[in-house]
Amino acid sequence: MENQYFTSGELNVKNRAFLFGDAVKVSFFVREGKLIMDEECYFFLMASMRKMRMNIPLTYTLEFFQSLFQKDIIEGQGIRNGIINFQVYRNYDEVTLAKSSISYFYQVTEMDDVLTVHSRPLELDLIKEINVNNNLLSNIRVHCPENIYGGIYAQENDLDDVILLNPNKRIARTTFGNLLFLEGNVIKVPKQTEGAYISPLMENFVTFLHKNNLADIQEHEIIAFESQKAEEILLISDEKGIFSVGKIRNKTFESSRFIEMVESWKKSF
Repeated sequence: MENQYFTSGELNVKNRAFLFGDAVKVSFFVREGKLIMDEECYFFLMASMRKMRMNIPLTYTLEFFQSLFQKDIIEGQGIRNGIINFQVYRNYDEVTLAKSSISYFYQVTEMDDVLTVHSRPLELDLIKEINVNNNLLSNIRVHCPENIYGGIYAQENDLDDVILLNPNKRIARTTFGNLLFLEGNVIKVPKQTEGAYISPLMENFVTFLHKNNLADIQEHEIIAFESQKAEEILLISDEKGIFSVGKIRNKTFESSRFIEMVESWKKSF
């Protein structure tokens, strides 16, 4: 089963998500019939809504979302493993935007285990004709035409995804996730100020590695060429899951060490 969707009420095309892309997205994760990282995901949702100056309902507590997903997804649909992509949007209330009411729409994609690296390595390439910004809103999942353009470019060139650069020609992220570059015992991660997404999934992973001394985590400003110097590359997407990167242009990459790290991380839950 894939892409079951749920809404807070009857969908009306006269909403600001449809008309203007006035919405934010955050993912929640179901593993073995339980929500994991739900607190981190909830606080990221609240922070994203505040950045978009949304009118947050008093009912939007952590307990509200725990109960909602337990009832609709885990019990109602019997889903034991999957990603819930939750979107909240501003309604067309004919009042000031900051006071407009909000509604939600969410989809769930069932998978074997959200904390398992997908079996097929991805092929990526850099795209240079567009770039992504690195401001306050660049770190949250809001409407981004660059993602759409990049996704189409990837499809037309038989790629799985593309690496997006910021205006300074440094690596920001891909269209749907963040990149981690392994060199020796060092994992380099593009800084959020470079245009990378805030990712509860990635932050939980790198925090685990740091606490257990499994790697030296370093946030960096990474020029495009440095992607070719990495021994292994991992792509972590709150929206789609965890992937190893097998090829960028003519360079191929291993994946065994990252897979071993992810397996150790899984055992901590």
